[in-house]
Amino acid sequence: MKIAHSINELTTIISKENEKGKRVGFVPTMGNLHAGHISLIEKVKSFSDFSVASVFVNPMQFGENEDLDNYPRTLKEDSEKLSHAGCDLLFAPTPSEIYPNGMDKHLKMNMPHMSGVLCGNSRPTHFEGVCTVVTKLFNIVRPDVAVFGKKDLQQLLIIKQMVKDLCLSIEVVGSDTARESNGLAMSSRNGFLSPDEKEAASIIYKTLQQLRDEIVADNLKYKELMGKARLAVENKGFKVDYLEIRTIEALNLAKDGEQYDNLAIFAAAYAEKTRLIDNITLNPLD
Repeated sequence: MKIAHSINELTTIISKENEKGKRVGFVPTMGNLHAGHISLIEKVKSFSDFSVASVFVNPMQFGENEDLDNYPRTLKEDSEKLSHAGCDLLFAPTPSEIYPNGMDKHLKMNMPHMSGVLCGNSRPTHFEGVCTVVTKLFNIVRPDVAVFGKKDLQQLLIIKQMVKDLCLSIEVVGSDTARESNGLAMSSRNGFLSPDEKEAASIIYKTLQQLRDEIVADNLKYKELMGKARLAVENKGFKVDYLEIRTIEALNLAKDGEQYDNLAIFAAAYAEKTRLIDNITLNPLD
């Protein structure tokens, strides 16, 4: 596996692959990789001839009092995992490489109608940072296809819409959430959980499954269902940030009594200072 730390290094390598007519696949990450990330590499390899992964802890998507300084940096281990997974190229830039003039003067991207709810409500500048860095990485790597995990479903939906709005010739593919044996969605932040917290956190996915089953059984009292589900998670000692039933198309809250073609249930909860997110869809999502 080749490793590039600068944009010039990366574009030189990819240009040679483009000249060979190879289809380039891309997986952007913030590192501290786990089995879920590796599954994204495996998926992108099935869609492409040359696979690229980035490891970049993007400071623009962290708000005040968030865990930027404490976010794990494990580049050596990440590189070994990517190489073992068959990744062809790792892009590991520094913040100054991505934001040479600093972030304050940098153009920022946003999608207000989809980024102001759920994670965007409690982290107001988060998706501005995500959209900005993903657009930059797309322009640097110029992939034919990019794979994102469905665990961050709101992010996936925003990026799909962003690619459509900007007329980018990139196929964006979602990959199913990788889970621990107890159902907990795999996340870099799971490493901050104690064994007891990790086991208790299984309540999040179990609650989402129960909520989905209620809706499938034609219980359309969404507000009541959300309240009961929230209480179930709180009773296990978690502080719920949100637990909401929303449409996939525009992330609108489901209205009591109405039937929808495609809904998703989104949850975010804290175990002490560790924020966990998860979701479940009522219908298969491409």
